Order: sequence, then C-alpha cells, then structure tokens
Amino acid sequence: MAGIKVGIFPGEGDISTPCRTGGCFSCVVIAHGKLVRSCITPITEGMVINTSKVEIEKFPPIRLVSGFQPHPVGGVGTPYELKRSFPYGNYIEVACFAHGCILRCPTCQNWQITYSSKGNLMTPRQAAQILTNVRRRYEVDRMAISGGESTLNRRWLVEFVRALKILNPDKRARIHIDTNAVCLTKDYIDELIEAGMTDIGPDIKGLELKTFMKITNVKEIELAKKLWNNNWKAIEYLLKGCFDKIFVGIGIPYNKSFMSLDEIYGIGERLTNLQPEVQVCVLDYRPEFRKREINRPSYSEMKQVQQILREAGLKRIYCQTSKGLIPP
Repeated sequence: MAGIKVGIFPGEGDISTPCRTGGCFSCVVIAHGKLVRSCITPITEGMVINTSKVEIEKFPPIRLVSGFQPHPVGGVGTPYELKRSFPYGNYIEVACFAHGCILRCPTCQNWQITYSSKGNLMTPRQAAQILTNVRRRYEVDRMAISGGESTLNRRWLVEFVRALKILNPDKRARIHIDTNAVCLTKDYIDELIEAGMTDIGPDIKGLELKTFMKITNVKEIELAKKLWNNNWKAIEYLLKGCFDKIFVGIGIPYNKSFMSLDEIYGIGERLTNLQPEVQVCVLDYRPEFRKREINRPSYSEMKQVQQILREAGLKRIYCQTSKGLIPP
C-alpha cells in the first residue's frame, strides 16, 4: 500500500525477503533507530520505518550464525584427498552455519538451523574471529561456512570472507563455502574469489525443473525457474571460468523418491561436458524434517549411482553412505 516493492530473490525489490523466516537478515529496515527484520518484526503504533539502502548500509551487516565446530570429513567443497573414513578420523576443517534459506526442501538435512530465527547476531568480523579462533584451537587449515544457505545475504558473506582472509594471512588457510548455488551470479562469484574464497561446494538439485521443484518445494513456477536456471548457470561458470582459480566440488543429493537413475545419468553427462575432472559427491538423502517416510538409499544403490555417473563420463565421484564413503 505504501508503494514498497518486496521481492524474494536477493537484491530484487525495495526489500528482498529470501528466507522469510528471520534467519538471513537480508530484509532489514531501520526502525526505532536500529536494524530490524521486516519479515517478522511486528508493526507498532507510531513506528517510523526507513527503507533507504543508503541509510541501512551505514550499519554493519548482521546475520544469525551458529554451530562453530570442527569436522572430520568437511563438506561438498572439501577435496576428497583430505577426507578420512566417515565418521571417524582427525579433524580437517572447522565450520559455522548461517541461518535461513530461500528453498523449502522437505528433506532438509539441517532444518534446525535453516528455520531458526533466534540465536547470536554477528557481524562478519565477529563471526570470522570466532571461526579463526576455532581453527587455531584445532590446528587445521580449512574454514567453512554452510547453512541454511550462506549466500543469501551478499554483503555479509563477502565481508565475512574478506575478514577471514585478513585474520588468516598464511598461505595454508583455505576458505570454503558450501551452497545450494541458486542465488549465485557470475559477479557474486567473482566478488567472493576476490575477497578470498578458495573452495566452493555447490549442489545440483535436479536436471529437470520438475525435479528441482519437488526437491526444493518451491511452488511458484517463475521463482522456481529463476532459481533452477541460476543454479546451472553458476555451475557452468564455476566449471568453465573458475576451475583453474579455486577448488570446486559438486554435490548431488540422491534419493529414488525424488530423482531417477536416468536423471542421474543426465546430470553426469551435462557435468562431463563442462568439466569431466570435477569432484562430485553424491549425498544419500536420509529421512529428515518433513520426509520421514522415505528410506535412506542403501550402499548398493549408491554404488549403482556412482557407476552410472562414471558411464556418463565423470572421473572423480565419491558417495556418502550409511557405511562410510565410497571412494572415487
């Protein structure tokens, strides 16, 4: 009614509300002289709301971040050579998790963080300092951020990566982002690389739009098309334009309840045409969140998926299973 345009995709509209649950802080406006989340903050009588992006950017960006911890196997964007036998082994990475996600996957494997709107608000510098301290405590080289979806709040993420680079100037330090890649653009990827990102692990959630919509539960057809196309454009740019600059590891979530083996082959063919040497991790999506009725893929199923991707031309595929990792 006031003429303020609201968009869901980050950066679109006068206000963009990608997560719509209060986790990502992309939708902040100024009220009572401080930043508040427009998606969940109640209106009060006499409230003065300032939506000026110029005024908002005078405040440091903030976001909900939690789960600072070491990992023995890392994520999709971790080189397989560094991994140990899952779930045992030495720590190879420390990670944190950004709240909020633009997708609504019924099989969300980290839904407690994805949909949480409460926790510790942090500036990029504060989060980078904590993750750096955890890195020093566990004496590892790799620092990662996942989610939820880490890329929703662009200003926050770029400044977080830049702060990590400043706090960890040694050449051994690796800065790793795991992402669903539906909000990444060429210029966003370039900005992250310039800031210090060294490793990235984007997911592929379907060769077909209908599969993408089934996995993500994005029901608005135009938004789903935009996110799906963006996902594949980001993958293409990472594999054809960035493969010699940073480490890229691709994740493919698999469960026969939402993806056929024929589609797996099609994904393999498309990736092979882009870069046959890319590392691919197939994730065995287990019963979780709103899809408790599905069965976790068996070890033999995951072996079959690996073989199909090999037949499609990919060279480096490993699979996550309940019995451990199937090596490339």
